Formats: sequence, structure tokens, C-alpha cells
Amino acid sequence: MELKSYVCAAVLTAGLGMQAMADNPISTYHYLADPSAAADDSTFYILTDVDDYNNQTNWSYDIIGLYAFSSNDMKNWTDHGMIFKSNREFGNYPNNTWASGIAVHNGRIFIVYPDGASGVGMITAPSIDGPYTDPIMETHGKNRIAGAGSFLGDCDGIAHCFDPGILFDDDGTGYVIFGGGESGQRPFGNNFDIIKFSENNGKVTLDRNSLTRVQLPNSFEAPYLHKKGSTYYLSFNNRSQVIDYGMSNNIMGPYNYVGSVIPGIGSVPDAHGEGGNNHQGFAEFQGKWYAVYHDRRLVTSDNHPAATTRNGTRSENPNYENHRSVSIDELTWNGDKMNTLKFTREGPAQIRNFDPYKTYKATTSSKQMNIRSRTDWTKGEPVKHVLLPLTSRSESWIRVSGVDFGKGAENLRIKAANVGDGNKVEIHTGSATGPLAGSCEIAKTSNNMTFTDNDCAMTGLTGVVDQLFFVFKGSKDSTMGLLEWEFQGTKREPEPQTTFGNDGKAWTVPGKIEAENFDEPGYGAGNDSYADNDASNHSCTDEGKEAECTDYREGTGVDIYKKADGKMVVGYINAGEWLEYTINVKEDGDYTLFAAVASEGGSTFNFELDGKELTGDMEVPAGGNGFDDFSSVKANVALTAGTHILRFNAVADWFDFDYVSFVKGKDAVESNINVTESDSGTTFIGEKIALQRSMDSFKVFDISGKNVGFVKLNGMSIEQALIASGYKKGVYVLRGMQNGKKFMVAVR
Repeated sequence: MELKSYVCAAVLTAGLGMQAMADNPISTYHYLADPSAAADDSTFYILTDVDDYNNQTNWSYDIIGLYAFSSNDMKNWTDHGMIFKSNREFGNYPNNTWASGIAVHNGRIFIVYPDGASGVGMITAPSIDGPYTDPIMETHGKNRIAGAGSFLGDCDGIAHCFDPGILFDDDGTGYVIFGGGESGQRPFGNNFDIIKFSENNGKVTLDRNSLTRVQLPNSFEAPYLHKKGSTYYLSFNNRSQVIDYGMSNNIMGPYNYVGSVIPGIGSVPDAHGEGGNNHQGFAEFQGKWYAVYHDRRLVTSDNHPAATTRNGTRSENPNYENHRSVSIDELTWNGDKMNTLKFTREGPAQIRNFDPYKTYKATTSSKQMNIRSRTDWTKGEPVKHVLLPLTSRSESWIRVSGVDFGKGAENLRIKAANVGDGNKVEIHTGSATGPLAGSCEIAKTSNNMTFTDNDCAMTGLTGVVDQLFFVFKGSKDSTMGLLEWEFQGTKREPEPQTTFGNDGKAWTVPGKIEAENFDEPGYGAGNDSYADNDASNHSCTDEGKEAECTDYREGTGVDIYKKADGKMVVGYINAGEWLEYTINVKEDGDYTLFAAVASEGGSTFNFELDGKELTGDMEVPAGGNGFDDFSSVKANVALTAGTHILRFNAVADWFDFDYVSFVKGKDAVESNINVTESDSGTTFIGEKIALQRSMDSFKVFDISGKNVGFVKLNGMSIEQALIASGYKKGVYVLRGMQNGKKFMVAVR
């Protein structure tokens, strides 16, 4: 449970109100750039760079990750956050994720991305949230398609080895296009390459012999492939920062130049004439075509967000060149030719009503005001994107458009973390101050990574609501984080947590409970059964831990791992994390609680029963063999008969937890361990040990796990040796100094 490789990409940018509530750009709390687009039967995707962290020097593009957005109605967009982070997943590659391309094929996401202008790679995932893997590395043993040390070995003489696009043809064959710029060997118009690949269940095989140079006059950068009918279209940004295109009946060309399709972005509404470079993506969805592009209308607004650099420096006046925003408009056709795109404030028309009775990421909206967001990024896990309201502002809200409530919603469920006071979410219709449908008090949680369900009664939400507002209230910015929300036709009543394993029955006391068998969470506020500081099981995500990895309790984020002997324990523990177990105490009385724990440097934990202190703080001994040296730490407790919730709390970091057990009576010996008598009268607790000549020196520990000394047999029995060394009657744990074998003895 200890946080090791977790990365939080906190986007420290505020939202704003655009002129006349315009829906372009799609996000008003990120600076975004270089969009590409893809669609399947149900979802339209937009992939972008992030300009939030750009330096304040013109032409210095410091781009550290890729963001993704999706929609099924072309008006309400889900922000999935930073789905890919440079210098994070694949070693030192890439350094800068400039303009990238996206495609959807057989239910998988494929992304091609550059490393600045020096190479091109590919990643793939089963969903837009990831986790992403590198299919080029898996198939060819190289971490990129083109560039130094790549599959191709170099960039085929391309001046700028960047701006990749990707297309899957009707027969499933894939194609990657990349390149741009000029050089002495490659003038303008002669710097795009296409390479073919095959794909099977996420495995990609490149065809080196297919590499083909394609040319179009005045082509500079941003090559992009799409197909309509049987015709292939190659669009690009020319030297005048206008998107031109050519057509061909063969994807490898030659392409016949047609003309312009996206004008210079200086004519974008509300951008105050600010132009600059251009980038495009085209995709068909539900019978309509759409074009995505970037502009400067967000940064030129009177109420633009602040910008944040990589080192955390914030600027209230970010420069125009490096802080772009992404917009979308419908693309129309004249036969097989694209009409010149018309920039709009409103963006595309909504093509279907929004269904509120599904679970949505909280960052789903058609417009935003004074919010920010945080991407919880853990290697090997899908990203989680959290909405963080700026509640100290006069207005903080998100808007959802065209919501069809049908016969009516009675309840709203919000999954949220909350470490502040007075945080709540109000639901208004028509405007942020329109009729109030309901108010949702957000329950406090142990930290900002622990999310719980909040149920809120709703009234008056029937039929189609044109504009629905989530309005955020509170005394301090970003002390609540919203993860998901959904409306319900009838209120779902809270459901208590339940026992995991044991056929759903409470664990019997006296008895033993394995640490990994913590309860299943219930539904609603207060019915969580565990808290972990991140979503990753580090035995599966940390480097070199593959042998420890287990999918037991997958999805909880609790760090369960396998020891060398195959048993499972909870490890990587951080202070503030906790686990709960439903127990059934058979009868009133005194009991001895034993907790098997291990640490390299010692640590602290305690137990509660039904929310009240049970043990006080207990110390984890620092074992000689570190995390392989479990000690049974005990405490005397008084229990009443009946069903209770037992909570294990981590007070400090860095220890492992194997099990907790209860034995009837004070200062009892663990009853789940076998006790046998030796011929010498010494009681062996555990399997009977056949002592060997080589096994004659032992470390001695008391029953709490404290190292109390050393004993050497010198030809005596264990009991004789202990008595001769001054040990009194009692129970001891001995560990062989030659082979590490441990057992317990009782000297009488």
C-alpha cells in the first residue's frame, strides 16, 4: 500500500466564461494543441498535446504529455486527462510529445507520437484511458518506428521526423505517415513517408519494404490521412499555416493537389486576429464529418487561465504562441471534395440527447467555469481524471447540454473525495443560478485520494433539460475532487460493506483473518471498506516486482503481493491507509489479538472496533530479515459478543501485514499454531523440528517479536541451553542462524 511510482499530473489552470457561452474551444481549463481525431460506431475521440506547461519563450514548445477527449453526442465532452506522459512510460523516450495521431481499430486505441522532431513511436491500449503498451517494442524490440536506433534505423532522410498520423484501411491494414520541414536534401513538398503495418490483437508488425515517399506542393508539416469512400485524402499544414490537401485512389500515392480546407486560424472568432501554426484532424461519425484544429481564442480571452510551467512557475499572462486551445466544427463536402471549414463559436450541433442514467467521469461537460483537474497517473493502470472546483471564485461550475431525464430523476450519486469543510454541489437548470433541483453535501474522506459515494435527492428533473449546471460551493479551492457522477430514476439506498471470502459470513472470533481478505465496499457514504493512497498494486507496477505480482483483489489498489513461499500479504503500506473486516465474536470476554507484521526499520499501527479505539498504537519490530521476518505482535483486548467492524489502521509507513488473529483469554498463545511435546520436555509450537548438528545457534525473540538474545546448544537440549543462558520459563521464538528456520518453544 506504500506509494512508490504514483505520478500526479496536477493541471493548475483555471476555467473561464467564454463570450456568449460559446462551446468552442472544448476545454476552458487546459491549454491544448495539435489535435487529431478518430471515431468508432459509438464514440468520437480527440487526441491533443498539452500546452499547460509550456515555457514563456516564443517557439519553445515544452510538451510533456497527451490528453484525450471523447463524446457520443458531439456537444458534451469527457476529458480523460493526461493519458500518456513523456519520459515516464518508456524510459527516456519520448522527451516532447508534439503533434500525435490516433486511430480506433477492433476496439483498441492506437496512438502514434513523436519525440520532438527526432523520431516516431506507437502505443496501444484496450481503452482510451489505457494502460498503454508499446507494440513496436513487443514485436520488433525497438521503442520507435523511425529515428536513431529505431525499427527503420533512421528517419529516411526526412528533415523533421515528427507529426505522425495513422489510418486503418477497410481491410484492416494499418498505415503511419510522418515527416515535414525542409533540408538541403529534402526541400519543401518532399518530406512525408508512409509505412504499412499489420495488426493482430494489439500486436503490430511493420513492413520495412513498404516505406514510400509521398509529395505534395508546398507541404510543410502535419501530414494527416483519412478516407471517404474509396478515396484517400492527405492533408497538411503549408508554409503559410493553412491546411491544404490532396487526393488519391491509392494510399501510397501519388496524390493530386486540390487546395485549402482549413484557413489560417487568425480568422477564428474571439481569437482577436491571433494566428500562428495550424494542425488538423478529420473523422466521420454517425453520418457527419468533423474537423478538429487548434487556435488562440482561449489565451486571448479577457479571462484566460493561468499557465503552469514544468517547474511549477505560474503566469497570469501566458504568451500567445505557446498556449493554444482545441476546437471542433462540422466539415461539409462538395461531392468528393472538402469545403473550406467555417470556424464557429458554437461548435457542432448536438446529434442526440444526453443520457444521465449512466456513470460518467466528473470531467464530462459542454462548458466549464473556474475549475481545474488532476490526472492520477500510475504506470500500468488506466488513468483517473479528477475534477477540482475553484470554489473561492464567484462562480464555479460545469454545464451539461441536452439532458433527457425522461420520467424523472430522484437521486444523484457523486463519487468524490473531500478534505475541506462546507463543500457541496448544487444542481441548477437553465443557468448557474436557475431553479435548484437539489443540493449534495460532500462527505469528508481521509485524504484526497479516497473517494466515497454521496447520494442527493433531486426534484423537477423530467423531460429534456437544455442546460444542466453542476455548481460547486465551498470555502477553499480544490479541497473536493469529483471522480464520477450518475443520476438515478429512483434512489438507491445505501448498502453496507460485506465480508470478502468465508462464503460471505463474518469472520469468527476466536480465529484468524488473512490481511488480504478485507471486506468488499458497500454503496453510499460511510460504507467503504478500505483506503489506499493510490490506485496501483505496486507489486505489479514497480520495476523488478513481476514475481510478486498478484491480481487478487484487482481493482482495489491495495498492494497485495506474493512472498517466495506463495503466501499473500499486504505491503507497501503508507500512513493513513486502512482495511476493515466484519467479525463475529462468539462470546463476551478477554482476548489476545495477534497481528503478524514485518518491517526493515520498524513502524506503527493500531486497531479500532466499530469506530472506537481497540488496541492503541502497536509497534512493528525491525526484523533481522526485513520484510521476510514476520513477528506476531500482541495486545490484550475486551470484546463483546456479536457482529462488529474491525479496522486496521496504518499509523506510519513501510511495513507488511500478513494476518490478524484472536485467542481467548489474556496473554494467550496463538491457538492456530500446533503445539507438540518433545522428548526433552520442551514444547515446540509449530511443526516438530528435527535438530541437526549444523543447527545449533539461534536468535531468541519473545512472544511480541522483540529480539531478547542468542543461544548456542553446545550439545544440550534447547530447554537446557535456554535455562543455562538465563532464560526464564515462557514462550520464545527461535530462528536458526545457519538456515533461518523459525519455530516457537515453551520452556516449563
